[in-house]
Amino acid sequence: MKVRLLLVLFGFGFSLAHAERKLEFNRDVRPILSDACFHCHGPDEKEQKSGLRLDLESHAFKPAKSGFPAIVKGDPGESELIARIFLPDNDEEHMPPLDSGKSITKEQKEILRKWIAQGAEYQGHWAFITPDRPEVPVHPGAGHPVDAFLTTRLKTEGLNMKKEADKETLLRRASLDLTGLPPTLEEMDAFAKDVSTNAYEKALDRLLASPHFGERMALEWLDLARYADSNGFQSDGSRDMWLWREWLIGAYNRNLPFDQFTIEQLAGDMLPDATEDQIVATGFNRNHRLNGEGGRIVEEWFVETVIDRVETTGTTWLALTMTCARCHDHKYDPISQKEFFEFFAFFNSNDESGVLAANGKNGFNTMPFIKVASAEHKKKQAELEAKLKEAEQDAERAQKANLTAAFENWLVTQRKAQASKKYEPVWVSLSGESVKSKGGATFTKQPDGSWLPGGKNPVHDVYEIESTLAPGAFAGILLECLPDARIPNKSLGRYSNGNFVLTRVEAEIRPSKGKPVPVKLTRRVADYSQKGWDVSFVNNGNRKNGWAVSGPTRRKPIKAMFLADSPIKVSKDGKLVVRFFHETLNQHNMGRFRLSHTADKGASLEGKPGHSPEISSLLAKADEALKPAERAQLEKHFKTTAPNPAIQAKSKVAQVKKALDTFRSSLPSTMVMKEKAQPKDAFVLNRGEYDQPTEKVGRALPAVLPPLPEGEPLNRLGLARWLVSGEHPLTARVWVNRTWERLFGYGIVKTSENFGSQAEWPVHPELLDWLAVEFAKPSVLPKVAGKPAKPWDMKGMIKFLMMSRAYRQSSSAPEELYRRDPDNRLLARGPRFRLTGELVRDQALAASGLLVPKIGGPSTRPYMPAGVWSETNRYGNLRNYKADAGEGLYRRSVYTIWKRTAAPPSMLLFDAPNRETCTPKRSRTNTPLQALALMNEVTYVEAARALGQRMMKEGGDSVESRLKTGFRLVTARTPDSETLEVLKTGFERRKKEFEKDEEGAKAFVMQGSSKPDPSLPATDLAAYSATASILLNLDRVITKD
Repeated sequence: MKVRLLLVLFGFGFSLAHAERKLEFNRDVRPILSDACFHCHGPDEKEQKSGLRLDLESHAFKPAKSGFPAIVKGDPGESELIARIFLPDNDEEHMPPLDSGKSITKEQKEILRKWIAQGAEYQGHWAFITPDRPEVPVHPGAGHPVDAFLTTRLKTEGLNMKKEADKETLLRRASLDLTGLPPTLEEMDAFAKDVSTNAYEKALDRLLASPHFGERMALEWLDLARYADSNGFQSDGSRDMWLWREWLIGAYNRNLPFDQFTIEQLAGDMLPDATEDQIVATGFNRNHRLNGEGGRIVEEWFVETVIDRVETTGTTWLALTMTCARCHDHKYDPISQKEFFEFFAFFNSNDESGVLAANGKNGFNTMPFIKVASAEHKKKQAELEAKLKEAEQDAERAQKANLTAAFENWLVTQRKAQASKKYEPVWVSLSGESVKSKGGATFTKQPDGSWLPGGKNPVHDVYEIESTLAPGAFAGILLECLPDARIPNKSLGRYSNGNFVLTRVEAEIRPSKGKPVPVKLTRRVADYSQKGWDVSFVNNGNRKNGWAVSGPTRRKPIKAMFLADSPIKVSKDGKLVVRFFHETLNQHNMGRFRLSHTADKGASLEGKPGHSPEISSLLAKADEALKPAERAQLEKHFKTTAPNPAIQAKSKVAQVKKALDTFRSSLPSTMVMKEKAQPKDAFVLNRGEYDQPTEKVGRALPAVLPPLPEGEPLNRLGLARWLVSGEHPLTARVWVNRTWERLFGYGIVKTSENFGSQAEWPVHPELLDWLAVEFAKPSVLPKVAGKPAKPWDMKGMIKFLMMSRAYRQSSSAPEELYRRDPDNRLLARGPRFRLTGELVRDQALAASGLLVPKIGGPSTRPYMPAGVWSETNRYGNLRNYKADAGEGLYRRSVYTIWKRTAAPPSMLLFDAPNRETCTPKRSRTNTPLQALALMNEVTYVEAARALGQRMMKEGGDSVESRLKTGFRLVTARTPDSETLEVLKTGFERRKKEFEKDEEGAKAFVMQGSSKPDPSLPATDLAAYSATASILLNLDRVITKD
């Protein structure tokens, strides 16, 4: 039966604000329907109830199954929607149902009633409509377009912008937003003295040109890209993706237009004649997790990998929750499950398995990847290639040369040597040696002098052998690896398949008196190496590779020798110590082995001087006694075996080739995209399950969005170009909104992570559209570094926003304004909010003088709590965290190693994500744990001491001037007299306390790896350090205002 409402209900709770203005569907109505109604009456056909769909105008006015229309234009009294929502909550026909967990407030009910009364005018979702450039409003004193749009709204609210912030505040705000670092004292003084009308713009240009700009800009993009230095899942071993991070920082610094920025990351490998740089850029979509668990199903995780790319691309460029359509049609947005898998098909044909490679747990990248040479690497490679070319030319000349004279000389020298010298053995077995394992294995000596390990097989063992040596010289060792039935697989190594991997070999001579003399073993030769695991990898400085011996298939004795460049003198009672390190793969330790040593740096593996009996008998004959065939045999031996010029030249070629191969293998790599020649089929997966394919689908775009531009290929490259065609309704809006959010605290659309039907209505919709059009097709963007703005100019748009009065105004405002607009959406005051964890740490390092400003390079390991990685991982190569020594402790936070299962704790405390998946927005909290970290974490304690030391050394002679210097370093402001007096009183109190406990003062200033200046009194330094710690914890310091 149709439910009728009493007329009196319409008079309740209707606000004056809504009575006075025309309601808009997108702004006022859609958010209510999307939240409360679309789940049952929205795009998902399988979930639709009563045949009613409220998200589309074409459906909303039709009668439902009840026979009554939900909406009758202009007549709320005849609209079943109004009747149902005004029913008592306990009525079974009340909407939304109580068991749905959804509700509609009284004010929202009145909005719906008023909207229907006004004619129930529908609009397409604003975010899916390509923006047009609105006219810029005209207001006195609001010449900047941003200020003009904001002023229009502020006037309706009876508000005005605040005055411009003081120069100190403005410079700090801009410095933190553009470089993530506070201004230096010199920069503050220069800006204060610059009274030119464009002083602020010059400061922005300087900051935009800083190489630190790219580091600051990268932070949010790393979250979107789910960048990490580990693979995730159970083992969570390391990977190398820092080259992609380096590309990202460089792209920002060289102001790569956002359209190219997009295309290169999504499809750089598919560009015509793609450069190495463009291929590296595609690492964006290889930053995802990789499953290396033993029980994984490869096809399942291939599907999960591709779905991750759909989710990441949809979130990053479209701000849509596309993954909601994986199992069924989207509940709120017009994206069907079929359209989801049509989008999936764009990413389905990367040449990959989708899971972690077999050696991925130990730091090796998973195919496809690319090795990249830096400028320094390229120089070294060019030198080696030049040497190789020269060696090959020498070898060619030697091969063509007449060797007759060399052969005659060889005959003379060999006959003399054979007649006069009795050869000694080249290799001498060790005697009286002892063998021990650092990992707890045991060793048993065998009758042939070899050693057999037993007992525990540790993860990474080190064998140490100590032996006496006779006086003379030492030039190297011979290692013989012997198969044994007691070794796994009856082979050569202790791993379950019979293999081992030798990473490093160390040797030293210990004289009876004095320090041990290390022996650098530079020549490595073996009679067998497993493919890809050459003996030359031993001692190459890269623990990710080493010498392996095909243990699963090869069960024959193997020899390897490790020789020094020149012999080391051995005195009486000297001893030899040799260490074998197995650091590359878990439990890949050596099996049965025997050692010998030599004094001959030119020793061979065979170790037999002289010649074979047959050659020796021929050399014993005089020339005239040699038959032609015998002479020919000697000549052949000379040309093929003896150290003649041709062989020596050929050997030189082999050595240089090996050096070049070793160098190339040591180059860093990064994972990239690589399209298969033939696209892989894609299917709609029932409930999103990998093993339940249904309808086959091709590549296509959601119907609600514009079609692919004409002439573009239907692949990843075409998809990337579609996103930045300039006609796409989402891409420019999403980027502009996130940039606004970064500068002002909240986006014009507060739900910056979601522009779908459940998105918040833009607080300044015309401004958002104007900025989006201006970004793609600039007309007034300012010059950057003297160059006119380009389409999609990121630096240009950022500078444009920062030149506005809205950005430059003071954040100081009456308490009433903070209560009225707590999130500062209207911009009646300047931005003020807490810094990210990365900026808090970087600011402390910079102010203290500890920061190492080096740009780029592999990830670093700053201070972290002991055992920070041990609790989450028992496998993989990222366990037992050990901080760097030296500059790695003081690099910027963007370079901090990021482990997915144990992200940096101090970053997590300040709301950083773990980067398991794409994160479009961080939360922003203020908790006691953050204060505890700032007061006690080693980084900040050491930074406080270094800052205290700067105050003493750079702040003049008086307490006041030193405290003033410290305050300026951390806040970029000059303290007023009241603040200075508070700081001075506290300093003097703490100084007296430290004078009573000088040992405590000394202990306090010794925190961290860097050490204090010994010329400074410990009690004074401790007092300044304690004061510096308080300064670093000030709300004004950890906040951008």
